[in-house]
Amino acid sequence: MLIEIAIGDAYGAGFEFCDREKIVRHNNLDQYIGHPLGIPAGRYTDDTQMSLAVAEVILNMEAPSAHDFAEGFVRAYRRDPRAGYATGFHTLLEQCHTGKDLLDRIRPNSRRNGAAMRSVPLGLIPDRKELMSIAETQAAVTHNTEAGIRSSQAVALMAHLLFYQRAAIAELPILVEQELGLPISGDWCGEVECDAIQTVHAVNTALQRNRQLSTLLIDCVSFGGDTDSVAAIACGIASLSSEYTNDIPRQLIDGLENGTYGRQYLIELDRELATRYE
Repeated sequence: MLIEIAIGDAYGAGFEFCDREKIVRHNNLDQYIGHPLGIPAGRYTDDTQMSLAVAEVILNMEAPSAHDFAEGFVRAYRRDPRAGYATGFHTLLEQCHTGKDLLDRIRPNSRRNGAAMRSVPLGLIPDRKELMSIAETQAAVTHNTEAGIRSSQAVALMAHLLFYQRAAIAELPILVEQELGLPISGDWCGEVECDAIQTVHAVNTALQRNRQLSTLLIDCVSFGGDTDSVAAIACGIASLSSEYTNDIPRQLIDGLENGTYGRQYLIELDRELATRYE
């Protein structure tokens, strides 16, 4: 799951808010493309780093609090500072040394997709009521708005339904609406802004019309806009479905960064998650 999130993130990052010509010319999975703002090809961004933080928190805490998540977010960034964050949040992380620092300084009124983008690992929590509560807790640290919380719960629930109930991909929007009262579109078109609910619509649209991770990844980038967040979430969710074939090209697996918290670290953490949540 984490490795698929990272590949979707790193591949999508090369096309984030770029011009349409670049997408048409290079969105073919041949290789990673460098981010327009200078992030090297094959390097993941905030989507993966924050998903990694969430995964580590749920592995180590039975009932994680807002402080636990805030501590996890700050720890993940400070041990491995990287670009890709929204400017304001990046500046804030640079100023924080503890979770308390973050909670004291942040104004969590965002409707953007930062809470949703890190929520796929939460789907491994077995109890659905607990899942909904923890998704709200982690979202509220940075995105304490209806859109921020609902989008986090929707992403986590989609992952949960695939992992535990073996739900069909086609059933996901129906089941999510029944649980959350949140209608999810399956016909999103056009660029995806950094908007929480837009992102969920785009993720669902791409999930519904593909059954291979390779075509899913291309489809997520084809929307344009916040391509790395859409691709990271969609690839993470799809990796939990038996309907999806994992045919990510070898060059994208091998080309993913492999530093201290790179490919091998993600693979090992995926194994820990698989052992914990069987």
